[in-house]
Amino acid sequence: MTFGARMLKTGIAVTLALYISMWLHLSSPVISAVAAIFAMQPSIYRSWRYFLDQLQTNTLGAVLALIAGLVFSNEPIAVGLVCIIVIMICLKLKMGDTIGLTLVTVIVVMEASGQWQFALTRFSLSLIGIVSAFLINVLLFPPKPKMQFTSQIQSTFNQMSLLMRTAISDEIKENIFRDKKRGLEDSIKSLSDKYKLLEEEQKKLKRAKFSQTRHLVVYKQMLNTLRKGREVLDAVEEHYFQSERSAELDLFFDQQLEKLIKLHEYVLLKFEDNLKPGSVESSLLLEESDAFIQHVLEYAAGQPEYRLRLTIVASTMYDYGYQLERLNRLVEHYHKSDDEALWLSWLKR
Repeated sequence: MTFGARMLKTGIAVTLALYISMWLHLSSPVISAVAAIFAMQPSIYRSWRYFLDQLQTNTLGAVLALIAGLVFSNEPIAVGLVCIIVIMICLKLKMGDTIGLTLVTVIVVMEASGQWQFALTRFSLSLIGIVSAFLINVLLFPPKPKMQFTSQIQSTFNQMSLLMRTAISDEIKENIFRDKKRGLEDSIKSLSDKYKLLEEEQKKLKRAKFSQTRHLVVYKQMLNTLRKGREVLDAVEEHYFQSERSAELDLFFDQQLEKLIKLHEYVLLKFEDNLKPGSVESSLLLEESDAFIQHVLEYAAGQPEYRLRLTIVASTMYDYGYQLERLNRLVEHYHKSDDEALWLSWLKR
């Protein structure tokens, strides 16, 4: 795990919450620190959404806890029952992310056994932590999922490029290859999470900018293409080396993988507007992909019981090439087309 802005901001938010609590002379300031830890979110939208949701569920939880404290005092059974009720309400309101901190509020308020002044103090501590985390997240190094996504796309592609270029030649030690492949899978998962943040923010805006819609369409296809590339590596690992093949066939597959990864590299450069117009001929790749898979099918037809696995690998590579061609067309439209309706229809696919 690398040190990031969110770690730093969490520490600062905890410090701020503790200082505010001590400045207001509130007892048990650690409650505000716990609330600040829970409330730190990966995007501005989620911070705002979390703040509003926590305001509702914490208020509801505090009221229920205060009533239960008046009736049952702080009996353990009563505390457990109120927690169950609060969990059910949070889930019913589709605010499951707020459950953890809301339960903390319920427990500390019920500790007051019906003393509303003490309960109000405990509730205020939770709000101080939530507000501290929100302010720090917005004002200090605000999250930039778009910048993080584009940067990680390139680094993830570099990881995949190395694995793809050495998958058939089998030059990397097996344990190193597996470690790097696991790293690639983790990177793609992280990219998926960042894309969800981008998509979430775009959909929640009343009127998203047209440029945001175009970016989102291309980012979605970039992610899909990386996933297909990882599937190629899976297929090679599971099927290729268990198949009957020759040195010429190894070279044939290796050269096709090299063409695919090179096109992928070119398309990413084209998206950044670093290439001359017409420098990437994706139509030629499609013709070569058709010829490639046709050759493999003909080779496998002779002894299908031994060579069926090769067709699985070839089909996965063909699909990866198709997704690359689609990404290339989207990038070309990105630089040329201003048809908003077209981009919105692509986003819904």
